Amino acid sequence: MNLQKNNSLPKQVGLLALTWPIFIEMFLHMLMGSTDTFMLSHISDEAVAAVGVANQLVFFMILVFGFVATGTAVLVSQNLGAGLQVDARKISGLSLSLNLIFGVLVSVIVVGFNDLFLQMFNLTPEIHRLAQQYLTIVGGTLFTQALLVTASAILRANGLTKEAMFISIIMNVIHLAGNSLFIYGLFGVPEMGVQGVAISTAISRAIAVILIFRLLYRRLPMRIALEDYLNFNKSFIKKILKIGVPSAGENVVYNTSQMAITVIIGLLGAMALTTRVYTFNIMSFMMLFGIAIGQGTQILIGYKVGAREFDKAYHQLLKSLKLSIIITMAITVVIVAIREPILGIFTDNKDIIREGSKVLLLCLLLEPGRTFNIVVISSLRAAGDAVFPVKMAFVSMWGISVPLAYFLGIYLGYGLSGIWIAFIIDEWFRGIIMYIRWRSRVWEKKVLVDERVQTA
Repeated sequence: MNLQKNNSLPKQVGLLALTWPIFIEMFLHMLMGSTDTFMLSHISDEAVAAVGVANQLVFFMILVFGFVATGTAVLVSQNLGAGLQVDARKISGLSLSLNLIFGVLVSVIVVGFNDLFLQMFNLTPEIHRLAQQYLTIVGGTLFTQALLVTASAILRANGLTKEAMFISIIMNVIHLAGNSLFIYGLFGVPEMGVQGVAISTAISRAIAVILIFRLLYRRLPMRIALEDYLNFNKSFIKKILKIGVPSAGENVVYNTSQMAITVIIGLLGAMALTTRVYTFNIMSFMMLFGIAIGQGTQILIGYKVGAREFDKAYHQLLKSLKLSIIITMAITVVIVAIREPILGIFTDNKDIIREGSKVLLLCLLLEPGRTFNIVVISSLRAAGDAVFPVKMAFVSMWGISVPLAYFLGIYLGYGLSGIWIAFIIDEWFRGIIMYIRWRSRVWEKKVLVDERVQTA
């Protein structure tokens, strides 16, 4: 049997070496969304609100792809940590096939039922019309995103975080160029507004898929074979789902709770919805480093638990968490200090700037709790302990965040500030519980790779 190890595997790479390309990649992904918001703000606040609401549905649908991609990342890293490269290759091919199937199904559902989905948000007729235009195009091409997230997860699990970053750079350049053409009508191209942003998004993702598959065949230690795409190994599927389904379940709980809270915000009016879009765009940069550290730590811990180095995995999380909190707070303080000028980039509406400034100030309390969740949950998942976080997510988000958001924001009349206080309580409650879970070391019994034996 082949237990040969590759010296380029991320087990030999430090956290920061893995994390900085992930940080830049995530920054570029978030920048793409902020670029849409900024460019659309030159058209109207209605266009911003429409794309913001539509993207909530898009992100929710992408969660279906996430459960395969997340399970794949954990399973590939654990197998590589155990020296099982052939199994890692087979899992990679299988996961790409699974997500392509899911991607086509989701694309059909979004195109066929987008009007019904949008009716949940109590939108004005104009915002509803624009959101439907966006969903028809972006939703219809979601299968490309399914392939993209899976291929990116495979590259990262193999330690190829720089390669995934370069794909993001190229995709964002194409997206920015497309936005410029379709929104501003450069070089005689018709001005298409929201539809133009959707077309630009679809094209940039399609090109990124082509490029990332070229990388998969050039850089992986073992090239994925044709039979790997067609071999639906039940044992591998079961292990992918064991991690992926709870992980997706956690994200589903989060996104459904956020959609419920968006409905609550909708009761405050169109201005509150637009304020939410602007502030969430800015907040995404506050939690950016926490997400990058979480993903880098997930790779390292997957390798360490696959190799049965439990003490190293345990202390890796503690070091990663400390670093993440320090840097996240530094970023948050800087952004909060200049929050009004930043909001002024997106809009000149003084009411939106005033309300957005209030909720961004509350992020000084929100972001440390969120960082606990991001980093610790990623580490629990990497060790195979994926069910506990989703249970706590349901209890906290639907038992605390949603009802408290309505109580504070609507019933007591605190508006968006009350809703943000509900976010703070939810994040800190879950963060503390997750940290206690890690300290208990129950996750050591959840590892997916039991034997250092290659499958036939």
